[in-house]
Amino acid sequence: MKSELTAALTNVLAALEYPPTPIVIQLPKNPEHGDFSSNLAMQLSGKLKSHPQEIAKSIAEKLENDYPQLVKSAEIAGPGFINIRIQKEQIISQIKTVLDLGSEFGKTELGKGKKALVEFVSANPTGPLTVGHGRGAILGDVVSNILHWNGYEVKREYYYNDAGLQMERLGKSVKARYLELVGQSAEFPDEGYEGEYIIDIARDLMKNRGDNLQDSDDLIIFTKAAENSIFQDIRNSLEKIGLTFDRYFNEQSLYESGAIEMVLDTLKGKDLIYENEGASWFRASAVGREQDRVVIKSTGEPTYRLPDIAYHRDKFERGYDLMVDVLGADHMDAYPDVLAGVEQLGYHPDKITVLIHQFVTLTKDGKPMKMSTRKAQYVTLDELIDEVGADVVRYFFLMRGMNTHLNFDMALARDESDENPVYYLQYAHARLCNILKHAESMGNELSGNADVTFLKLKSEIQLIKNLMEFPTIVERAHGSLEPQSIANYLHDLAGQFHRYYANERVVSDDKGKTAARLVLVRALQIVLSNGLSVLGIHAPERM
Repeated sequence: MKSELTAALTNVLAALEYPPTPIVIQLPKNPEHGDFSSNLAMQLSGKLKSHPQEIAKSIAEKLENDYPQLVKSAEIAGPGFINIRIQKEQIISQIKTVLDLGSEFGKTELGKGKKALVEFVSANPTGPLTVGHGRGAILGDVVSNILHWNGYEVKREYYYNDAGLQMERLGKSVKARYLELVGQSAEFPDEGYEGEYIIDIARDLMKNRGDNLQDSDDLIIFTKAAENSIFQDIRNSLEKIGLTFDRYFNEQSLYESGAIEMVLDTLKGKDLIYENEGASWFRASAVGREQDRVVIKSTGEPTYRLPDIAYHRDKFERGYDLMVDVLGADHMDAYPDVLAGVEQLGYHPDKITVLIHQFVTLTKDGKPMKMSTRKAQYVTLDELIDEVGADVVRYFFLMRGMNTHLNFDMALARDESDENPVYYLQYAHARLCNILKHAESMGNELSGNADVTFLKLKSEIQLIKNLMEFPTIVERAHGSLEPQSIANYLHDLAGQFHRYYANERVVSDDKGKTAARLVLVRALQIVLSNGLSVLGIHAPERM
């Protein structure tokens, strides 16, 4: 419908001998103002040196006269907006597109022929995934879905490091607990990991190796046992929320391949690496950043900026057209340094989109729950899923913008009534499925040839208009990569349907009206199902 209207307005501009102008068509905030709105006259005002209301009047009259089969009326509003009403029959006829396309309705080809890589979670194997990791995991997964729905070939990647000081602390923590289990006294390491999972790993070691490791000086045995166990738990947690990765990328491979040295040599060649107090510094201030940054500490241990620059170089070399990094708020200050380094290697950071999500607070009995991975004061993603279910976890992490701090209300999440926004959506889908089954049992078959002109009520026209907006919602989500826009759209659509169903019977003695309303019900069911699919949430047929 927007395409048809855009074409009509383009022809109107040519007929009026107005200069070609990009045409923006929007849905009015108030449906009473019309079906579509355009600020075209105000765009032309400067070029034509004329008042926008006069221009709008000429465009509106021409549009009504030349396209009566499409446009019912075009009215001038405010400083020069053109509010356009479409002929009802034109709007109603669009609904059959939903049935024709089915599970494909809503997909676009914006990214056709392009490859995208989405990197997210990327937690090192030092402990179970927490609710904080969970928000990044679900955001990354749904962003991947959004790109897929817009035509991209999408890969999901998990980047991690299984070396360095934190892994050494992990190994020492497991060894200390192992020695305690075999009856030896052991000093627990400073800043070691104190969770119950460390004791579980030590128990498994004792079960498999007995007390044979009590005199071992090989810390790698303990570190590897921990890494393997924790990574398996991480994979299991991710699978519970329907998430699998195409690749797990180990930071160590960047050292083994010489990629780190290559980055250092390139930056040194540009005089962007210098030594100070035994450490190597990236001269970030010379390339637009506020201050220089350490890339290799005086101890010889690299900061994560250096391998991150090398990792992004690797992504570019693999030929991705778009690279999305989903990061926690603790990366806010660091990632611009990484992008600056990547640019100095000769790559265009415009191909990288960084999405920062804020922290999560679980509220229980109205009070926030404290979380710390090292001190084992946290709620794991597994525990949260077991408590409220995967669909609830997904939706709650998506229903607020990623740039806002999220308060996860456990009481609401546990509520299995339609007060819970997830169940509100799922009840709508299940109800739609039930209506179709009931209609079939009453001898009313769904037909794509039904006369949809029986859909005359304001509520029906508005439902159809909102249904047809779904592809635009998916397209906008591609631009913003904000999944909550889809969640909000689906919630509003479900609310419209619930209100419509409370006032109107779908199956009645009027066969023509019943057939038309079944087409509307089926279209609603398709859009809710497709939207929930983008969010990775189940669309149940019964509840």
